[in-house]
Amino acid sequence: MKAMIFAAGRGDRMRPLTDTTPKPLLCAGGKPLIVWQIEQLAAAGFERIVINHAWLGQQIEDTLGDGRRFGVRIDYSAESEALETAGGIAHARELLSGEGDIFLAVSGDIHTDYDYARLRRHAERLGERAEPGMHLVMVPNPPFHPEGDFALCDGRLSLDPALASQRLTFGNIGLYDLRLFDAMAPGTRQAMTPFYHASIAAGTASGECWRGAWDNIGTPAQLAALDRRLSAAGNPSPAALELP
Repeated sequence: MKAMIFAAGRGDRMRPLTDTTPKPLLCAGGKPLIVWQIEQLAAAGFERIVINHAWLGQQIEDTLGDGRRFGVRIDYSAESEALETAGGIAHARELLSGEGDIFLAVSGDIHTDYDYARLRRHAERLGERAEPGMHLVMVPNPPFHPEGDFALCDGRLSLDPALASQRLTFGNIGLYDLRLFDAMAPGTRQAMTPFYHASIAAGTASGECWRGAWDNIGTPAQLAALDRRLSAAGNPSPAALELP
C-alpha cells in the first residue's frame, strides 16, 4: 500500500513564515513537519510515498530528495497551482496506482503519534469491498474547531443532525479507494467534501477515534507551541538536523 502526503498548500495563516518556506518544511522539535510524517510512515512499513506540491515545491524536492535516507522511495506530483485534496489525488493517480486501489493519505502539516500500521486491517477490509469507500481517523474536537465534522457511531461516519453533539474532527489521516476518483481528470481542482458526503450517505465511510497526540499546525503560535513541547521532550535542535 502506498501513502500520499499533501504538501501543496501555501499556508496563508502561517505567513510571513511561508512566504519563503513551504509550510511542510517549517521545523518543530528540530525537524520539518513533513519529515516527522515520513519517518512515521517508514516505521509503519510504508516504502512508497507520493508527495504533491505547488507553492515553493522545488524546495520540498531539494530537501527530501528521493527518500532513500529515510528508508523509503518518494515520488513527487507537481501542481502548477494547488488543486485541493481530491484534485491532488486525481493528479497523482498514476503514481498512487500499482499496489492495489487502497492508499493512505495524510496532511503534511499535522503532527501525531498515531501508528499508521493500525490502518492495514482497515485497508484490507476496504480492498475486499465491491463498492469503493474510505476510512477516516477522527480526533476530539480541538478549540479551533469545536463543532467537529462527522459523528462516529459503531465505526460508521454520519452527518445525521440528531447526532451533532457526537461529532468529532477529521484528523487529516485517511484511507481511500482510488476508484472514488475515476470520474476526475488530472488537473481538476476539487475539494474532498463532496466525496466525504457521498461516501457517508452511501454507508461506505468508516472511521475510528484517536485520542492520542495530534496537532494541526495552522498558525505560527501553534508551530511555536509544538516546537516547545517537542524540544522539551529531548528532540534535537534545528541546527543539529542534517538536511541539505
